Amino acid sequence: MSSGVKCRNCGSTDIEEDNARGDRVCTNCGSVLEDSLIVSEVQFEDAGHGAAAIGQFVSADSAGGATNYGYGKFQVGSGAESREVTIKKAKKEITHLCQQLQLTQHYIDTALNFFRMALIRHLTRGRKSTHIYAACVYITCRTEGTSHLLIDISDVQQICSYELGRTYLKLSNALCINIPSVGGRKEDTLLENIGLEQIST
Repeated sequence: MSSGVKCRNCGSTDIEEDNARGDRVCTNCGSVLEDSLIVSEVQFEDAGHGAAAIGQFVSADSAGGATNYGYGKFQVGSGAESREVTIKKAKKEITHLCQQLQLTQHYIDTALNFFRMALIRHLTRGRKSTHIYAACVYITCRTEGTSHLLIDISDVQQICSYELGRTYLKLSNALCINIPSVGGRKEDTLLENIGLEQIST
């Protein structure tokens, strides 16, 4: 959802605000634009299936006044806790994979942002966690222009490159991420074949 804010990395205005997590992420490139949103004037009301907190989000570095982010509503309870557990596990696994590929912290953070975006849109359901982590790392490699290929990541994760390619295409298409071509004929052909198979099924 666009909030009128532009991404300082890619210029996109497609910014996702997550009130529960208190951050703002660019859905085009995965960059975290704000991760220190805090709540002021919190009120609680009965939402029928748990307490809902209503408050105005302000930047932690603002001079006391609320910004124009508007009012947000989010759930407080076990759902938020279980998601935090999921994100912590993803961070651990993505970090391990990136270290094996000799990728720095920047790539770890970017891949984790893609995972969060997939989690918010419920794209992780019904898919193997290892495939999701690997796909997020591969999306990062493609958007950042590294030399890593699909087979490099599938070898490290010990998963089928074809299955990884399918998960990668599902995520990148669902998240509307602009993926530049790698220029590798074999790589592009493999992904094209997987894409054609997905269209026909």
